[in-house]
Amino acid sequence: MASHADTPAPRPVISGWAVASPYGLGRDDFVAGLIDGRRAVEPLDTAVWPVPYEAAGLIPGFDIRAVLGRKGTRSLDRVAGIAAATVGMLLEELEQYGSSLAAQAESTGLVLGTSGSVQSIMDFTRDALTGDKPYLVDPARFPNTVMNFPAGQSAIRHSLKGPNVTVSGGAVTALLALQYASRLLRGGHARALLAGAVEEFSVQRARLEHAADHGGTEPQPLGEGGAFFLLEDADTAREAGRPVLARVLGSRFRAFRDTGRAGPALERCVADVLADAGAAPGDVELLAPGTPPGLLGKQEESALDGLTGNRLPVRSLIGDAGAAAAAFQLAGVLAEARTDPRMVDRLALVTAVDRDGTTGALLLRLS
Repeated sequence: MASHADTPAPRPVISGWAVASPYGLGRDDFVAGLIDGRRAVEPLDTAVWPVPYEAAGLIPGFDIRAVLGRKGTRSLDRVAGIAAATVGMLLEELEQYGSSLAAQAESTGLVLGTSGSVQSIMDFTRDALTGDKPYLVDPARFPNTVMNFPAGQSAIRHSLKGPNVTVSGGAVTALLALQYASRLLRGGHARALLAGAVEEFSVQRARLEHAADHGGTEPQPLGEGGAFFLLEDADTAREAGRPVLARVLGSRFRAFRDTGRAGPALERCVADVLADAGAAPGDVELLAPGTPPGLLGKQEESALDGLTGNRLPVRSLIGDAGAAAAAFQLAGVLAEARTDPRMVDRLALVTAVDRDGTTGALLLRLS
């Protein structure tokens, strides 16, 4: 007879989500913009943003103090502000079901994917090099240079006392965050987890991205924002009156040495995650690929050749969102499911390939 320890833990479900995007702050703006196919990349004011780009996908009019208030925001940089605002929107959205996560703050955690703030790091370093003395820097700005600053600040502001984790993996970041959150749930380390990813637009990020290797193609316009998803088991969601929006069936990740091997690596990820779920390529109804430029994008396309599901063009509408890219792709899947009742009980696949040699695939069953 199998012991209780041999019983597999239930797969987590997504029971809430929130997004801050170039369409605006909030889920409704994102859903409307994406479903309409409206491109949210706009010309930049070069007086405000002295960067080598003419356009970008910015959160319209985003101002940290206007969104979060003046208290406790003096030293927040843009990426931390976006993270705290998006987490706050998700928590507010959950209150409509009459069950707040505040009552279970001790067992509610946060897994945040980010690349950190390049702007904060370079500004702090510049001050240390150009000041009269290296140590005459603003100590309040130092925490911004640490990658887990957005996660810590978001948890403090919103009283999330469970596990607090930061992960980073380029374009694959959000998929890694959801995998980490799923493992925490299966291990009994939390009752609920907010998992997602954020990215900021900044002068220094724009300059570095423009100078990076884009596979022989011109760099695409950059985007910013973030999305978070509530992960818990289905019974917990139902007890709280929250809807089960999607079931997380699994994810797989692989590394590749050079760009020419990215396709086979992703193809193996897709094959493994489908096999684990007992599904075939033809069962996937909706695809949300990362679609990077150049050879990397062609490698992703080759890995998905056998899948005939409809594709969501998220990147072309909002720009290259960096660490938040896959979070927007997943948000796009939920947006599509929200507006199309035919997606109920269908499979959706989110894929990502990063130029630093990592690829991943996330499989969902929509509810």
